[in-house]
Amino acid sequence: MSKARFAILPLALLISGAVNAATENPFYAGARLGGVHYSDFDSKQAVGNGFIYGNPAEEHRIDRDDFAAGLFMGYNVTPWFAIEGGYTWLGEVTLKDDKHHDLGKVEQQAIDLVGKFTYQATDKLDLYTKVGGAWQFTRSKGLPGQATTDRDDSLIATAGLGAEYHFTDNLSARAEYQYYHNMEAKPTGTDTKYNWDANYYGVSLVYGWGAPAPVVAPVVEEVVEATTVQVEPISVTMPFAFDSDKLTAEDEARLEPIAQRLVNFPNAELVVIGHTDSRGSEAYNQKLSEERAKTVALYLMKHFNIDASRVKGEGRGELDPVASNDTAEGRAQNRRVDVTTPGFEIESEAAAAQ
Repeated sequence: MSKARFAILPLALLISGAVNAATENPFYAGARLGGVHYSDFDSKQAVGNGFIYGNPAEEHRIDRDDFAAGLFMGYNVTPWFAIEGGYTWLGEVTLKDDKHHDLGKVEQQAIDLVGKFTYQATDKLDLYTKVGGAWQFTRSKGLPGQATTDRDDSLIATAGLGAEYHFTDNLSARAEYQYYHNMEAKPTGTDTKYNWDANYYGVSLVYGWGAPAPVVAPVVEEVVEATTVQVEPISVTMPFAFDSDKLTAEDEARLEPIAQRLVNFPNAELVVIGHTDSRGSEAYNQKLSEERAKTVALYLMKHFNIDASRVKGEGRGELDPVASNDTAEGRAQNRRVDVTTPGFEIESEAAAAQ
């Protein structure tokens, strides 16, 4: 019997060098449903020291087609190669018009183990070929000369090809053809062996699982360490005339550095402390020192738009002299207002902009 179907083998070897399959799931399982066509029937009958060969398809009107179905599962060893095993019901060989199978029938089943070679045609479509072996077992009944129901089994070759479309990462569908070479039946009580080929065709639904969860690389944000600059404090001493809380033009000029600091740095604060000499009562001097501090603070607030929340002021009266109150020169030094913007830290970029 001519069996040229294994021309598929070079294709399998070619595809074995293909690129990755469209799925990354290592495990898969599925069910297939379709039909089967029987071909290349022959028979061999032992007679004496020789054999008589025949073709049952020429002697009988054989029904060459039937329903087929199966289950399978596999493991993707690499992205392009898998090991797949499965069970397939390959229908019944019967005679045409023999609805009740009174003239004999042969039931066929196969358990196969194949290597599956895959080529990724697109992101969702794979093309593949399968090559391997199958353990076929048949149960025959009512064949010519057969006295009982017989079961026969043997190891045969199988190969196939198909296309698989991936709907999602886990679900796909196949359309495929698979060839089973040399199915056989040997009825008890006869010296005849029957052989034929089974050609499965159909569709499959496949579910895959086991792919590792995608590793999401953490987003590493570049941390730029801010460089700070120490802004030094500025202090100005404002002298006042005896029993006066008025500012002169010269006083306003002395306050210019303080004013510019407050304008350029919105976070800068202002501290104003008024003082007097010791002449006069202590209560009077306390009030006068407060008036002097208020005069300076209000001038800076009004003329340079400084918010009151940034200003701290107080009067210390005659309590903090910087010189002796026994001399006119010492008393002149004590009649004053100390004006200060305390030091603070600022980022270097902000400092450079000022």
